[in-house]
Order: sequence, then structure tokens, then C-alpha cells
Amino acid sequence: MSTSATGLQKLVVISGLSGAGKSVALRTFEDLGYYCVDNLPAELLPAFLSTFDNEDLTRTTSLAVGIDARSRYGQSRNLAQSLQELRTGDLDMRVVFFDCSEQVLLQRFADTRRRHPLSNSGLPLLDAIREEARMLAPVREIADMVLDTSHHNVHRLRRDLLSHFSSNEVGNVTLLFESFAYRHGIPGEADFVFDARGLSNPHWDPELRAMTGRDPRVIEYLNAQDEVQLFTQQVRDLLDSWLPRLARDSTRSYITVAFGCSGGKHRSVYLAEHFAAWARDRHWPDVAVNHREIE
Repeated sequence: MSTSATGLQKLVVISGLSGAGKSVALRTFEDLGYYCVDNLPAELLPAFLSTFDNEDLTRTTSLAVGIDARSRYGQSRNLAQSLQELRTGDLDMRVVFFDCSEQVLLQRFADTRRRHPLSNSGLPLLDAIREEARMLAPVREIADMVLDTSHHNVHRLRRDLLSHFSSNEVGNVTLLFESFAYRHGIPGEADFVFDARGLSNPHWDPELRAMTGRDPRVIEYLNAQDEVQLFTQQVRDLLDSWLPRLARDSTRSYITVAFGCSGGKHRSVYLAEHFAAWARDRHWPDVAVNHREIE
């Protein structure tokens, strides 16, 4: 398939072991503006790519697809070969494989109480993990990047992906807007930290307490506060002045702007979402959001 006529420029195929972080990766790519599809049967990938001839999808230039052991493709050797055949001069395609140690995977499945996809065939958990690793070994061999997440938490994984998949050039630095609760500590990687604890707290309204800063009623509540309008305007002025300078002088590929409040659920979440939308309106190429306490 030729992608030159469709406008599709980037394809990231996400594969790897269950529990190693593929779902987090897809959410991160979605934040980066990729069109994301999970658990696509590998044999349908060429046909799916051809749908980007549809004029409704021609504005999509970056695609991330999750393919794993749940695929009905059959032999993983054939899967690896088919992925290799999709590499063309027109399409920037990368295969990212998520790996993890057996011990850590066992602990993660125990903590989440989720069933391993291959457990449905009656395999004990450890046997299922080993069988999946065997099935996907050919894909691991042809991967452009193998990311071992044995010592990663969600936040480190997101930051690593942002670092790998954004440019170091000025104007292409990824902005990560993060919300957090002060009682759990300030994010160590933050370049800017803004304290929202002086703003009116929706937590004290019983009707808003169970909601988050993403909910329309909480947004409406905070938008109506003069102090919130003053706070956001002053932060916008500061970021307008200093973000471009930091981007020009930084050797990193992302900048983190963190907003903290007491519980990390209402005010900080509202502000992270607000400024992510603001940055997109400013046509900043890559914008991501991470809500540390609610994700």
C-alpha cells in the first residue's frame, strides 16, 4: 500500500508482553496526537491502513496500533514478516516491543487481579507468560525499540515515551502538563510548578466532591471564580514568556509543567487540562497530559 496519497506519515506498532505497559503506551501516543487502535488483528492491518484513503481520515498523519498475542494472526513468525513488509520509503514505521521480567509480571497480575489473555486456554499464569514470550519472540527480534519496563512505573514509562517520540528541535519539544497532590510530593521532573491550593476548592461542595477537574460541572464552577481567571492569566503570561526560551536552550525533548492542589483531583486537574488546551491553541506541536493521582 502506498501512503503518499493518504497523508499518513507515521506508524507505530506497539507489541509485547501483557502487563508490560502497552495500554499506557497507547494512551500516551493518543496524548501526542496519534490515532490509536488497540488489539487490531495483524492480518487486518494492511486493509486498515488502506482506509486512510478515505477523505474523512486524510487529516490523520500519525497512527499507533496495538498488536499482541491476542491477535488471530496465527504464527508470530508470519506476523513479524508481514510487519517487515509494511516498511516503505513513504511511511515512517517503527515497531516498539514492551518487555518485562517474569517476577514483575507475576506481581502486576497479582496486584491488579486481571486474567492473562492466554489463561483462557487453561494455562497457569507463569506458563501463560512464558508461552506469550515464546509466541512474540519473532516480533521482538524485528522491533526498532525494546523497552524493558521491569523497573518502570506509569509516570516513568510515559516520560520515556515522550522523550523517544518527540524531536529535540526548538518548537517540537513536547509539553507535558501534569496534575498532582502536594501530600504525595512534588513531581521531581517538573520544570515549572504552580500551587493551586489558594483557589476555591470544589471538594467542599458535596455535589462536586466525587467529580474531577475534567467534569463539566467542576469546570463551570472554577471558570466562574474571579481568582481562577486571574491565576490562569498570570500563568499564561509567564509561560508565554519563558516556555519558548526554555525550549530553545534545553537539550531535552519534553518540558513538564505541574499544577498541585490538596488532593490532586479537582483544581490541579482542571488547570492541567486548561493549559494543555491553551498550548494546542498556540499550535505547540506535541502536548500531553498526565494526572498523577487519578490515572
